[in-house]
Amino acid sequence: MRPLLDGYDALLLAPTAGGKTEAAMFPLLSRMAQENWSGTSVLYVCPLKALLNNLLPRVERYAGWLGRRAALWHGDVTMGRRRTILRERPDILLTTPESIESMLVSGAVDHEEFFRGVRAIVIDEVHAFAGDDRGWHLLAVLERLGRVAGRPIQRIGLSATVGNPDDLLRWLQGSGWDKRPARVVAPHLAAPVTAVASDDVELDYVGSVHNAARVIAALHRGEKRLVFCDSRALVEDLGQRLRALGVRTFLSHASLAVEERRQAEEAFAQERDCVIVATSTLELGIDVGDLDRVIQIGAPRSVAAFLQRIGRTGRRPGSTRNCLFLALDSEGLLHACALALLWRQGWVEAVVPPAEPRHIIAQQVLALALQRHRIGDKLWAEEWNGLAPFDKSADLIVRHLVEHGYLDSDSGMLFIGPQAELRFGRRHFMDMLAVFTAPPQFTVLSGRTEIGRTDPALLTARVEGPRLLLLGGRSWRVTYIDWKRRRCFVEPAEGGGKALWMTGGTPQGLSYDMMRAMRDVLLGADPSVRLTQRAQSRLAQLREEAESLVHPGGTTIVRDREGEIRWWTWAGFRANATLIATLDGLADPNQRYDDAAIRLRSDLERDVWRTATADASNRLCLPEVTEKALAGLKFSAALPPGLATATLAARLADVDSAVAVLKEPVRFGYR
Repeated sequence: MRPLLDGYDALLLAPTAGGKTEAAMFPLLSRMAQENWSGTSVLYVCPLKALLNNLLPRVERYAGWLGRRAALWHGDVTMGRRRTILRERPDILLTTPESIESMLVSGAVDHEEFFRGVRAIVIDEVHAFAGDDRGWHLLAVLERLGRVAGRPIQRIGLSATVGNPDDLLRWLQGSGWDKRPARVVAPHLAAPVTAVASDDVELDYVGSVHNAARVIAALHRGEKRLVFCDSRALVEDLGQRLRALGVRTFLSHASLAVEERRQAEEAFAQERDCVIVATSTLELGIDVGDLDRVIQIGAPRSVAAFLQRIGRTGRRPGSTRNCLFLALDSEGLLHACALALLWRQGWVEAVVPPAEPRHIIAQQVLALALQRHRIGDKLWAEEWNGLAPFDKSADLIVRHLVEHGYLDSDSGMLFIGPQAELRFGRRHFMDMLAVFTAPPQFTVLSGRTEIGRTDPALLTARVEGPRLLLLGGRSWRVTYIDWKRRRCFVEPAEGGGKALWMTGGTPQGLSYDMMRAMRDVLLGADPSVRLTQRAQSRLAQLREEAESLVHPGGTTIVRDREGEIRWWTWAGFRANATLIATLDGLADPNQRYDDAAIRLRSDLERDVWRTATADASNRLCLPEVTEKALAGLKFSAALPPGLATATLAARLADVDSAVAVLKEPVRFGYR
């Protein structure tokens, strides 16, 4: 790994379990010994605490070969352990970007002393950062960290699933992309990510969660199976049903208590005949050892996520990577077929950072004021070394922070103001260090044991009889609710519990490429994986039902028997949101955004359509932003209202795909 030994910034690409951690750490450990690095000189950053927990023993072992030490620092690490780390600084610190920033702003950490020896940072699963606001946050924190260390810090990203590696490496370099040498490295440590025999992937149509549980319980007995679901409520529902069928089952999702999640992680190493049901919390990087099977309920949103999940299997010599899709409904079956079609074509999504992260700029300026205590009103942009958009172009945001009391100004210096303390000051400003807004949840306790957290909507909804919750795959009867402290006390119940979590943040949907692949499947494209007889039969029925909704030469506008007119764009959530905003007077502005179709005026005529859309591609509008959607954009309150709205509108839009759709021929028909 010559580039890493020479101090290059790098992006290491290899399949899951392909040795990326070793490919990064061994050259850094060699340099650590040869150049006599002292203090905490290497940071190893991961997007998930579970991944950090899993990596610690390996990194400790490698460091120990040279008489060096590694340690772990994240939100679950005790204060006693943190004090030990500050007193006896490790050579390698495994952590998260949020924990790095909390150390930068904490009065209990001498961050100038602690970080001055940092030479390199490894960012594991870098694509998981780059695709959302945590990536912007990570880049900004790295620039500030370099200022503290007094030197550029070597940046090494690790990933298995990237469609645009050169772009991702340039993004990862931040302000140094044109100053420091860099290289994409793809060591031949394992087979290519797409080299999986088609017989190892199977699609089945089961029609319900109940049937999915019965299939999982009946298949592959004696083996260790990891089942992915794309919602916490589905994890809970399936987990309870599997346990009712006598299957040894473990659960993992973000709203479970630490101990509950740890049991699922330990099951990877210690159990054999069991099922682990999880959201994406177990998708990334965790060493799953001798896992036998991956089962996917429905389909993940992206090919990249599928590659991560199928990569959980095939790690033992002589074993193969495998995945069984269990579709609960027609849409899930079609989605799974489309994903398989793209995968077999060797296609993977490009990793694209979210547009216009103005709210992260506001967060970073406030965090810098906490770190430095006061910053020059003309010099603050230097902390990010000219990295856009954290440069002088953000002056308008800084002025807004001062004018509205988030920052105070005195004698040319800026420092934390009363409004920032009011909104973000609880628990030593910890709320300022997380870039996402988490909907409020109640902690659920059985005696003194924490089970997890639930949505308050389950505690306020009207019910007849006892109030029952489903959490940890078990039903609980609510005995007492402490509204002030947001605590809910429960005792075991026989069954009947419900699970619910409200989602926050920017609405999600399927992409243009995924929806076009779904259209191709309906038009007869073969996903080239094994389909059960049930799946084949249901897919044939779907194709017959969709004959008027898809056309290989363009899009269709269809009037149904009730007189409702829909434009079947097959363009994805964001492109359709853009088209609805653009087609003022033609599309119903109050409709919910849909991945496949747009509802049009019921009296629409062909001539009106053609006239109104003739120049639409030249006057595209961004989607309208609601107050509810804006509330999900954390730190939006610290922005001028117009900039906050523009930020979210840009993230809801897909202008390029909308233009492509408008340029396609349109066929009119009836259904």
